[in-house]
Amino acid sequence: MFDSAVNSMMNISLAYGKTGLTITVPNDADVLTSRHATGLPDEVEAIRTALQHPIGSIPLRDTVKRGARVVIVHTDITRATPNARLLPPLLAELEHAGIRRADITLLNALGTHRRQSEAELRLMLGDFLVDNYRCLQHDAWDDANLVSFGETSFGHPVRINRIYAEADVKILTGLIEPHFFAGFSGGPKGVLPSIAGFESVLSNHGREMIGHPKATWGVTVGNPIWEEMREMALRTKPTFLVNVAINTRRQITGIFAGEMLAAHAAGCAFVGAQAFLPIRQLYDVVIATNSGYPLDLNLYQTVKGMSAALQAVRPGGAILMCSACNDGLPDHGKYAELLQEGGSPQGILNMLNCPGFSAHDQWEVQIQAKVQLQADVHIYSDGLTDEQICRALLVPIRDLGAGLEALQGRYGPRMCILPNGPETIPTLQPV
Repeated sequence: MFDSAVNSMMNISLAYGKTGLTITVPNDADVLTSRHATGLPDEVEAIRTALQHPIGSIPLRDTVKRGARVVIVHTDITRATPNARLLPPLLAELEHAGIRRADITLLNALGTHRRQSEAELRLMLGDFLVDNYRCLQHDAWDDANLVSFGETSFGHPVRINRIYAEADVKILTGLIEPHFFAGFSGGPKGVLPSIAGFESVLSNHGREMIGHPKATWGVTVGNPIWEEMREMALRTKPTFLVNVAINTRRQITGIFAGEMLAAHAAGCAFVGAQAFLPIRQLYDVVIATNSGYPLDLNLYQTVKGMSAALQAVRPGGAILMCSACNDGLPDHGKYAELLQEGGSPQGILNMLNCPGFSAHDQWEVQIQAKVQLQADVHIYSDGLTDEQICRALLVPIRDLGAGLEALQGRYGPRMCILPNGPETIPTLQPV
């Protein structure tokens, strides 16, 4: 299928791990990238301005009082939030308002993810913050450090991190990007699931919630997952939100600070206008990534990229995910175990449909199964063995050149590439 002539081929750089990956594809392949947003020329000044002129709120320094206990929630290592650049100006604003460093806690919003090592915390936050501020990591299983907030309107009990719940000032930070079942990240997602108890994450990400037709990319209103996140976040009375948008170079392109819902809505509109890309056809073969490091740390996270690719592939077509997965499947959590227990995409859905079934990471295998029932998924990864990929019910590819030629020969010639993975969400708009 590949013409051997040099001018019939082109090289495409993919976001892959920390180093990137170059692949060679036919010239007639479509490369789908989101609209580029220019990085802010002075990030520190832009953050300071956003804090002093917030959306739907009075300035941050006017909302805090001397002696107040402040908790700042920040995203973990699986997110590309530029914490080391975002947090220092925020902390400086608090200190200008008379808040002592000793009264500030930086809370790593792990959700149900693994704890970060000391080295990873320093990579995320920078040495100065780790050495000069109280840095804690949320534990979704630590009953002593969870506080009940009752039941949601969906009938789900919710417990939230005690340190956050008891703080005088609660600040949520994070990154706004399209999310495959919460609509967008950021905003109320900084509370649920980020600093919630395990059972709250499990119910919010339950089979029926994940299976709802509005639990998808770019949808918040009417999406039961986001609606419950919103309900619970508001119940905790967050003081202030500071969310950012970034481009493919990890430059900050927008800062959305102020009242949680108003600031988040502004950020979602900004990000959505760039990330959602109309397409006129579905493709036989879609090559995608999981946006490179740190988002492609493991195969569990890579399901997001699969879901983005699904938006562009025809029924019965093929997806090739290029994901470094240096953290493996991973070994922690139940993702790999549930895939094995289900045994096949349909077997996974049958397992999840069993009365009373509930397990950690079931949401990720549910979405992977949904993708695989519509398209065949192949994996290129330096961080996974063929045996690991097969255990995950996927097909390994080691030789990209031969692999792509074989895919086009089997599935058809129409090919597209999502070099930045779920930073670009194709949206079918037929002529």
